[in-house]
Amino acid sequence: MNSSSLPQRSTVRKKKKPARKRKKRGFFRTVFRVFMFCLILLIVAGGWLYLAPSAQNTRYLIADTLITTQHRYMAKYIIGEDELKNRVSEYTERFQEMGDEVDTHVIEPDPVVEEDKDKPLVEIEKVNGSGYAGYVMIVNDPKKVRLGVPNKIGSGEKVSSMVARTGAIAGVNGGGFADPNWKGNGFKPIGLVVSQGKLYYNGLGGKKSTQIVGLDKEGKMIAGNYTLDELSKMGVQEAVTFQPRIIVNGKGQIKNAAEGWGIAPRTAMGQRADGALIFVVIDGRQPGYSIGANLYDVQQIMLKQGAVIAANLDGGSSTVLVKDNEILNKPSSQYGERYLPTAFLVFENPEQADIKNIWEGLDPSKIDAGKKRTQ
Repeated sequence: MNSSSLPQRSTVRKKKKPARKRKKRGFFRTVFRVFMFCLILLIVAGGWLYLAPSAQNTRYLIADTLITTQHRYMAKYIIGEDELKNRVSEYTERFQEMGDEVDTHVIEPDPVVEEDKDKPLVEIEKVNGSGYAGYVMIVNDPKKVRLGVPNKIGSGEKVSSMVARTGAIAGVNGGGFADPNWKGNGFKPIGLVVSQGKLYYNGLGGKKSTQIVGLDKEGKMIAGNYTLDELSKMGVQEAVTFQPRIIVNGKGQIKNAAEGWGIAPRTAMGQRADGALIFVVIDGRQPGYSIGANLYDVQQIMLKQGAVIAANLDGGSSTVLVKDNEILNKPSSQYGERYLPTAFLVFENPEQADIKNIWEGLDPSKIDAGKKRTQ
């Protein structure tokens, strides 16, 4: 065979280089096309979101969800600053009205039957829905619940710490607190704190009433707008300030998901006609696991569980459920559990619970909610 008929190595190399260049050009063309497709899709979606009348509910859903986060200001880029102010004002007014109806529910414990004798004090089950996951905790004896508070001046306390320190068997986060720039120390509650029948904290200022969530001495759940005098006459034992009440006299107060105040981690408390307490804890802000729920979702879970009264508690990154010294849910805060001022704790022997008033002698107006914790 004539060796001159075989291609030289240098010739082969020269032929391969253009092929590599074509592959590179092909790759960059593909990337460019994908980029342009995404850009066009983004422009079209943005145009629909901001201009189409059919996207109004979606705009409000996004805005309401942002309102529940530390990035509330960003909602103005979705619905405008004036509409944001109107939206917040509308919710405040609506929540106030939702707490006005007189609650007439009466606890009628079921007669003790043989199979109920061994019923556990606390029962927990998982709950799932469209885009959310969480837990329902049933406390079969409402008289076994006490409101826990921190044990150090100047700082809130993690619910898991309260549970371990007090010997509780379970606990969930309670009321709200002053939280400047979402970096609060968790020590300055909003409104009232009542524990073991005593007023531990009064941050009402000049206001005469507030929306509370709590229990009276018979274990009956109390939720709605009340004055201090009314709470005293009703014998309220454990209570925090929070809103809105979402079920009263067996009726849901939220008409649909559009009125559900966005999607977020949620905590809520309710009660069945037999007195059993229902705590709903929904995780959120974790794509792939649980985005969160709106208040309509929580209301429907409560109704399905038989609640005749129910109310929202502090949610967001505060949402946490602890059982037997273990955190069952997945708090959304990147730093883990938050330091909080209050928690509803469940005890086998609540009369032995040692819960001191950490705010005694302190002036609420002088408490620095943003001071760095020392613990």
